[in-house]
Amino acid sequence: MIQRLHREQVLAGDPAAIWDFFATPRNLDALTPPNVSFKIVGEVPARMYAGQVIEYRIGILPGVTTRWLTEITQVREGTLFIDEQRIGPYRLWHHEHEFAPTADGRGVRMTDRVTYDVGWGPLGDLLHAGWIRRQLAAIFDYRARKVAELFPAGGS
Repeated sequence: MIQRLHREQVLAGDPAAIWDFFATPRNLDALTPPNVSFKIVGEVPARMYAGQVIEYRIGILPGVTTRWLTEITQVREGTLFIDEQRIGPYRLWHHEHEFAPTADGRGVRMTDRVTYDVGWGPLGDLLHAGWIRRQLAAIFDYRARKVAELFPAGGS
């Protein structure tokens, strides 16, 4: 069953600096909880681009990791990028990251829209309801805290 996750966060700081942080694939390490056992495999360019494929290892259960291959399918410099799973734990993963300057120009409203499907029919729906939904919420909650530390209100 198709699921959706939507998050918004206002970040203080220079919109160009915020975009530069998110446009650097290696920075994803700093935004992922340690219990996810997230690791980029191989080298990645310093800056993302449309068509870029990035391979990760992620923990799906304690002591169990899996391969996750994503492609950056679209980049609109300074405003949007989209990553989609090519190989990994989901049947479908489509993640839009949108960045819009705040009205005063001193920050950014960051919006995440994730459309995903666990797969596995009724078993996947049960796993989603009982565990996966909470795990994704915890990952995005962690990321929101880390981003707020990096771009604190009142900072520039």
